[in-house]
Amino acid sequence: MGFWSVIPQYTSHIVSRPIVTVTRRLPESVETRLHQLFDARTNRDDLPLGVTGLAAALAESDALLSTLGDPLNAAVLGARPRRARIIAQFGVGYDNIDVAAATRAGLVVTNTPGVLTNDTADLAIMLLLSAARRASEGERELRRGEWTGWRPTHNLGTRVTGKRLGIVGFGRIGRAVADRARLGFQMQVQAFSRSLTDEAARDAGVTRAASLDALLASSDFVSIHVPSTSATRQLFGATLLSHMLPHAVLVNTARGDVVDERALADALRNGRLAAAGLDVFEREPSVSSGLLDLPNAVLLPHIGSATVEARTAMGHLAVDNLEAFFEGKVVPNPVA
Repeated sequence: MGFWSVIPQYTSHIVSRPIVTVTRRLPESVETRLHQLFDARTNRDDLPLGVTGLAAALAESDALLSTLGDPLNAAVLGARPRRARIIAQFGVGYDNIDVAAATRAGLVVTNTPGVLTNDTADLAIMLLLSAARRASEGERELRRGEWTGWRPTHNLGTRVTGKRLGIVGFGRIGRAVADRARLGFQMQVQAFSRSLTDEAARDAGVTRAASLDALLASSDFVSIHVPSTSATRQLFGATLLSHMLPHAVLVNTARGDVVDERALADALRNGRLAAAGLDVFEREPSVSSGLLDLPNAVLLPHIGSATVEARTAMGHLAVDNLEAFFEGKVVPNPVA
């Protein structure tokens, strides 16, 4: 049947159902539910649609179930003809969608918050530990057959327990990382967020940093948990990185464009920063060659929510948004 895979529905009479285009493959139970509820056009080949395919999907479908890799910019959203009335984003982030353009086009936009908090927080701690203990370096050495045996000064990292962690952005995931750091590793946690109050910080068992600069200048580890906005893009550039301690480790599981990869690579290469753990990148799936060459950069392919449980829950939440919309109800997770 070509690019799209459609599971036939066997009924005694033809019933018109909303057409939903799904831009990438989803967990099996989610796709099964989509086919049960809608005339679902699923992406059998699991390849990006690109701007042409997305524009066609918006013209031919009542809804689009999108993912972070879909460039839903003003040109795509403003193209005519357009049949779609809702974009259900698979993910918490939606910086791939020009929300203002979607609103002008009369499109409802939803996302899937909450269900990936624990898995992303787990991964942030894993990156922190891997970078601190030089786990990736050690594994590569062993796999290359270069390990010559145990010796007292080999592959020395830094202790995590009891150290100071600075969290930039204190939403659901930032709080979950703070809990793991405090309770699991007895870390002293400080957080910076413009909306964080002293009372809320005390309730969470953390200290509210007076400023971002103050947090960076006094943290052994820094974990980023802010969205991608005009105010946060390239936030961690050369200037801000220079405020960090030279033995510090930077972790980013938020959005890639919050960090200037060239500036980070330069800081890591020249000893102005000890290590970094990254799950997200500026121009995914491309990664700066400067980072790829560095042994003190732990790099993962955007797998913060990549557990069966999280991805399945995200899919069903996206379907919940679609189901509510087409039943004329308030969508559970509106963005616009």
